Amino acid sequence: MIKKYLLSLAFIGIMVVGCYTSTTQGGLVGENSRQLLLVSSEQMDQSANQAYMQTLTDAKTKNSLNTDIVLTKRVKVIADRIIKQVGTFRKDALNWNWQVNVIDQDILNAWCMPGGKIAVYSGLIKRLNLNDAQLAAVLGHEIAHALREHSREQASNDKMKNLGIFAIAKVTGLDSSTTNLIELATRYTIMLPFSRAHETQADHIGTELMARAGYDPKEAVRVWVKMSKLSKQSTPEILSTHPSNASRIADLKNIANKVMPLYLTTKN
Repeated sequence: MIKKYLLSLAFIGIMVVGCYTSTTQGGLVGENSRQLLLVSSEQMDQSANQAYMQTLTDAKTKNSLNTDIVLTKRVKVIADRIIKQVGTFRKDALNWNWQVNVIDQDILNAWCMPGGKIAVYSGLIKRLNLNDAQLAAVLGHEIAHALREHSREQASNDKMKNLGIFAIAKVTGLDSSTTNLIELATRYTIMLPFSRAHETQADHIGTELMARAGYDPKEAVRVWVKMSKLSKQSTPEILSTHPSNASRIADLKNIANKVMPLYLTTKN
């Protein structure tokens, strides 16, 4: 009996190890650590598509979707420049069905769902008075979360621990493909905060993306300085659990210096 139990544990261990992979190439910043991915990319993408469509529908109902033509065009132009650089980290992302929309709400947030579904809230741009390079830093950061599939990674960790919607699925007898499909992407992209490690990875990849796109990487530092100052008054949604403390800003300064040659190359 003990032998069978040990063999079962060994088999499970082999299966779990087989689920570790890296979703990205390292780039200059070297972000290609291995990740536990138990939830399929197809499932996350399907969830993201449905959740994103619901978000856009809700915004249309409130008459807040892309209402500022100039601002919407500005965001899309900057996002397009960033998206053209994603092949450095993963070639397949160049063929994602990227979508970029601006929601006119006084919310300090932006996000990118799996598969390249981006939403930027006007409050983030207006209240922080972001210039183009600073907006590129925000977009690069959020796109980096999608490239590294952080939502899928967090969902996989919960699945392994039978937490959240996966625990509900087990109790109710429903498999994960029928359990709150829309909630899967919403929960792990918007509602739940990313880990400190995920935020650091997104900072690094996002700063390299903006530099390759021709935006001064030092502006990424200035964004988080602005965020840090604002967080002393209240906690912005985008910084719900990871305010821009001194160590994060110092790390960004180092990364900005590291990728600066990439930016300078675009100016030649």
